[in-house]
Amino acid sequence: MSKIYIPAVSASQWAQLLADPVKHWRQGYSARTLAYSWQEASGFPVEVESVLVAKFPDIELLLALPEHPVPLPGGSRPSQNDIWVLARAQGKLVSIAVEGKVSEPFGPTVQEWRTEASPGKSERLNFLCQQLGIQLPVPDDLRYQLLHRTTSAIVEAKRFGAASAVMLVHSFSQTSEWFQDYAAFVSLLGGTAASENSIVSVGERSGISLQLAWVRGDPQYLLK
Repeated sequence: MSKIYIPAVSASQWAQLLADPVKHWRQGYSARTLAYSWQEASGFPVEVESVLVAKFPDIELLLALPEHPVPLPGGSRPSQNDIWVLARAQGKLVSIAVEGKVSEPFGPTVQEWRTEASPGKSERLNFLCQQLGIQLPVPDDLRYQLLHRTTSAIVEAKRFGAASAVMLVHSFSQTSEWFQDYAAFVSLLGGTAASENSIVSVGERSGISLQLAWVRGDPQYLLK
């Protein structure tokens, strides 16, 4: 994987990074909606920053990488972050894995993902649980995507020497679709009751201070 990155000057340039630009780059869908929201912002989108400052008062976006892959043990497929952000707050770095949503679910449950068991999947799940500090077995109805996306924030925090990691769901659903899956994940990690437009601290995981957040996006970007 190349380590050379070229800055984007328009949201439309994000499309080339998608696995299937024709299928995924559609008005009202998460990839396009997220791209316009972040590309047109000066730093963080306003609603995202308003949530992050509750934990990181002076947070500053340093770098944002769309479709950023984070390799994980147990298989060839990385955790593909919709956006990965390197930020700074109070003189320390923060790793932020952003998961964009509109109406899309968080993918298969752990039970569905493990239907075809393999040594690689067992290795992957063991690694995710180890990094997140949770015990096996995990609930069958837990969404696998939440496990690996949160772990990717921790992995990149370690790689860049960040003190904190955030897994942030930027949802443009106006009816909070799939919020309960996120809330169940927050509960599993021992966080207080999850709510929209808030950030929850779940303690230190693998030496990194971990936070989870759900932010409702500006609906104007659904029409871009």
